[in-house]
Amino acid sequence: MSTRYAEESFHFVNWKDLSYLLDGSPVQIEVHNLLRNYFLFEKLRPYSPILVGTVPIGINVAGSDLDLICEVTDFNAFEAEMFAAFKQEQHFTIVRRVVAGLERIKVNFTLERWPIEIFAQSIRTTEQNGYRHMVVEARLLALFGHAFRAEIIQLKENGFKTEPAFAKALKLEGDPYLKLLELADWTNEQLLALNVAD
Repeated sequence: MSTRYAEESFHFVNWKDLSYLLDGSPVQIEVHNLLRNYFLFEKLRPYSPILVGTVPIGINVAGSDLDLICEVTDFNAFEAEMFAAFKQEQHFTIVRRVVAGLERIKVNFTLERWPIEIFAQSIRTTEQNGYRHMVVEARLLALFGHAFRAEIIQLKENGFKTEPAFAKALKLEGDPYLKLLELADWTNEQLLALNVAD
Protein backbone atom coordinates (compact mmCIF):
# COMPACT_ATOMS: atom_id res chain seq x y z
CA MET A 1 0.00 0.00 0.00
CA SER A 2 1.29 3.43 -0.90
CA THR A 3 1.50 5.71 2.10
CA ARG A 4 3.56 8.48 0.54
CA TYR A 5 1.21 11.22 1.63
CA ALA A 6 1.05 9.90 5.19
CA GLU A 7 4.66 8.95 5.81
CA GLU A 8 6.61 11.54 3.84
CA SER A 9 4.50 14.61 3.22
CA PHE A 10 1.45 14.31 5.46
CA HIS A 11 1.90 17.91 6.55
CA PHE A 12 1.46 19.07 2.96
CA VAL A 13 -1.82 17.25 2.43
CA ASN A 14 -4.79 19.43 1.64
CA TRP A 15 -7.40 17.22 3.27
CA LYS A 16 -10.15 19.29 1.62
CA ASP A 17 -8.99 18.21 -1.84
CA LEU A 18 -9.81 14.57 -2.50
CA SER A 19 -7.12 14.25 -5.17
CA TYR A 20 -4.62 13.10 -2.50
CA LEU A 21 -6.49 9.78 -2.49
CA LEU A 22 -5.35 9.15 -6.06
CA ASP A 23 -1.76 8.79 -4.77
CA GLY A 24 -2.82 6.08 -2.33
CA SER A 25 -3.89 2.46 -2.20
CA PRO A 26 -6.45 0.77 -4.46
CA VAL A 27 -9.03 1.27 -1.70
CA GLN A 28 -8.27 4.98 -1.50
CA ILE A 29 -8.57 5.31 -5.27
CA GLU A 30 -11.88 3.42 -5.11
CA VAL A 31 -13.14 5.82 -2.43
CA HIS A 32 -12.06 8.84 -4.47
CA ASN A 33 -14.00 7.54 -7.46
CA LEU A 34 -17.04 6.65 -5.35
CA LEU A 35 -17.24 10.12 -3.82
CA ARG A 36 -16.80 11.73 -7.24
CA ASN A 37 -19.26 9.45 -9.04
CA TYR A 38 -21.99 10.18 -6.49
CA PHE A 39 -21.13 13.90 -6.28
CA LEU A 40 -20.99 13.78 -2.49
CA PHE A 41 -18.65 16.71 -2.07
CA GLU A 42 -20.60 18.76 -4.60
CA LYS A 43 -23.80 18.13 -2.64
CA LEU A 44 -22.06 19.03 0.63
CA ARG A 45 -19.91 21.89 -0.65
CA PRO A 46 -21.81 24.68 1.20
CA TYR A 47 -20.89 22.92 4.45
CA SER A 48 -17.08 22.70 4.06
CA PRO A 49 -16.98 18.88 3.94
CA ILE A 50 -13.86 16.91 4.84
CA LEU A 51 -13.39 13.14 4.61
CA VAL A 52 -11.97 12.00 7.95
CA GLY A 53 -11.34 8.69 9.68
CA THR A 54 -9.26 5.72 8.65
CA VAL A 55 -9.40 5.69 4.85
CA PRO A 56 -7.61 9.04 4.33
CA ILE A 57 -4.65 7.90 6.43
CA GLY A 58 -4.57 4.33 5.17
CA ILE A 59 -5.47 2.36 8.30
CA ASN A 60 -8.91 1.17 7.23
CA VAL A 61 -9.87 -2.44 7.84
CA ALA A 62 -12.79 -4.62 6.77
CA GLY A 63 -15.98 -2.91 7.89
CA SER A 64 -14.53 0.62 7.93
CA ASP A 65 -16.94 3.32 6.85
CA LEU A 66 -16.52 6.70 5.19
CA ASP A 67 -16.88 9.63 7.58
CA LEU A 68 -17.61 13.07 6.22
CA ILE A 69 -17.80 16.05 8.54
CA CYS A 70 -19.63 19.30 7.82
CA GLU A 71 -20.17 22.71 9.39
CA VAL A 72 -23.86 23.60 9.73
CA THR A 73 -25.68 26.55 11.21
CA ASP A 74 -29.25 25.93 9.99
CA PHE A 75 -29.96 22.37 11.03
CA ASN A 76 -33.51 22.34 9.70
CA ALA A 77 -32.36 23.34 6.23
CA PHE A 78 -29.49 20.85 6.33
CA GLU A 79 -31.77 18.03 7.40
CA ALA A 80 -34.17 18.80 4.57
CA GLU A 81 -31.32 18.89 2.04
CA MET A 82 -29.87 15.60 3.25
CA PHE A 83 -33.30 13.97 3.11
CA ALA A 84 -33.86 15.17 -0.44
CA ALA A 85 -30.35 14.18 -1.58
CA PHE A 86 -29.98 10.74 0.00
CA LYS A 87 -33.38 9.36 1.08
CA GLN A 88 -33.32 6.89 -1.82
CA GLU A 89 -30.04 5.30 -0.69
CA GLN A 90 -29.92 2.03 1.23
CA HIS A 91 -30.02 2.11 5.05
CA PHE A 92 -30.81 5.84 5.11
CA THR A 93 -31.28 7.40 8.56
CA ILE A 94 -31.02 10.87 10.10
CA VAL A 95 -30.51 11.44 13.82
CA ARG A 96 -30.39 14.85 15.54
CA ARG A 97 -29.13 15.21 19.10
CA VAL A 98 -27.81 17.82 21.50
CA VAL A 99 -24.55 16.79 23.18
CA ALA A 100 -22.76 19.04 25.69
CA GLY A 101 -25.03 21.88 24.64
CA LEU A 102 -24.20 21.57 20.94
CA GLU A 103 -26.64 20.33 18.35
CA ARG A 104 -25.37 17.70 15.94
CA ILE A 105 -26.86 15.75 13.11
CA LYS A 106 -25.80 12.37 11.75
CA VAL A 107 -26.84 11.08 8.33
CA ASN A 108 -26.17 7.44 7.46
CA PHE A 109 -26.66 5.46 4.27
CA THR A 110 -24.82 3.00 2.05
CA LEU A 111 -23.27 3.58 -1.37
CA GLU A 112 -22.19 0.41 -3.14
CA ARG A 113 -20.17 -1.51 -0.52
CA TRP A 114 -19.43 1.53 1.66
CA PRO A 115 -21.35 2.68 4.74
CA ILE A 116 -21.42 6.50 4.68
CA GLU A 117 -21.73 8.74 7.73
CA ILE A 118 -22.18 12.49 7.41
CA PHE A 119 -21.66 14.24 10.73
CA ALA A 120 -22.49 17.93 11.10
CA GLN A 121 -22.30 20.47 13.88
CA SER A 122 -21.93 24.24 14.16
CA ILE A 123 -18.13 24.07 14.44
CA ARG A 124 -15.65 24.73 11.65
CA THR A 125 -14.71 21.37 10.14
CA THR A 126 -10.97 21.90 10.71
CA GLU A 127 -11.72 22.42 14.41
CA GLN A 128 -13.96 19.37 14.88
CA ASN A 129 -12.60 16.46 16.88
CA GLY A 130 -12.81 14.03 13.97
CA TYR A 131 -10.51 16.18 11.87
CA ARG A 132 -8.08 16.93 14.71
CA HIS A 133 -7.87 13.22 15.58
CA MET A 134 -7.13 12.30 11.98
CA VAL A 135 -4.39 14.90 11.55
CA VAL A 136 -2.50 13.92 14.69
CA GLU A 137 -2.92 10.25 13.78
CA ALA A 138 -1.39 10.96 10.37
CA ARG A 139 1.55 12.66 12.10
CA LEU A 140 2.04 9.73 14.46
CA LEU A 141 1.96 7.25 11.58
CA ALA A 142 4.56 9.32 9.74
CA LEU A 143 6.82 9.69 12.77
CA PHE A 144 6.74 6.07 13.94
CA GLY A 145 6.75 4.32 10.58
CA HIS A 146 5.66 1.00 9.16
CA ALA A 147 5.84 -1.15 12.30
CA PHE A 148 3.64 1.29 14.20
CA ARG A 149 1.15 1.43 11.32
CA ALA A 150 1.03 -2.37 11.26
CA GLU A 151 0.37 -2.45 15.01
CA ILE A 152 -2.52 0.03 14.68
CA ILE A 153 -4.07 -1.98 11.86
CA GLN A 154 -3.68 -5.22 13.85
CA LEU A 155 -5.35 -3.67 16.88
CA LYS A 156 -8.20 -2.46 14.69
CA GLU A 157 -8.57 -5.90 13.14
CA ASN A 158 -8.78 -7.24 16.71
CA GLY A 159 -11.77 -5.00 17.41
CA PHE A 160 -10.27 -1.76 18.72
CA LYS A 161 -11.73 1.55 17.57
CA THR A 162 -9.18 3.91 16.07
CA GLU A 163 -8.44 6.24 18.98
CA PRO A 164 -8.29 3.42 21.55
CA ALA A 165 -5.90 1.57 19.20
CA PHE A 166 -3.55 4.56 19.11
CA ALA A 167 -3.82 4.99 22.87
CA LYS A 168 -2.94 1.35 23.47
CA ALA A 169 0.00 1.44 21.05
CA LEU A 170 1.29 4.64 22.64
CA LYS A 171 0.57 3.43 26.19
CA LEU A 172 -1.61 6.45 26.92
CA GLU A 173 -3.77 6.33 30.04
CA GLY A 174 -7.21 7.85 30.43
CA ASP A 175 -9.82 8.70 27.82
CA PRO A 176 -8.19 7.90 24.44
CA TYR A 177 -10.27 10.48 22.58
CA LEU A 178 -9.19 13.29 24.91
CA LYS A 179 -5.58 12.08 24.95
CA LEU A 180 -5.35 12.19 21.15
CA LEU A 181 -6.71 15.75 21.20
CA GLU A 182 -3.97 16.68 23.67
CA LEU A 183 -1.33 15.19 21.39
CA ALA A 184 -2.68 17.27 18.50
CA ASP A 185 -1.01 20.32 20.06
CA TRP A 186 2.37 18.62 20.61
CA THR A 187 5.45 19.21 18.49
CA ASN A 188 6.97 16.36 16.49
CA GLU A 189 9.80 16.23 19.01
CA GLN A 190 7.36 15.76 21.85
CA LEU A 191 5.53 13.06 19.96
CA LEU A 192 8.77 11.23 19.17
CA ALA A 193 9.55 11.20 22.89
CA LEU A 194 6.56 8.94 23.51
CA ASN A 195 7.67 5.43 24.39
CA VAL A 196 6.16 3.04 21.87
CA ALA A 197 8.62 0.20 22.47
CA ASP A 198 7.49 -2.95 24.24
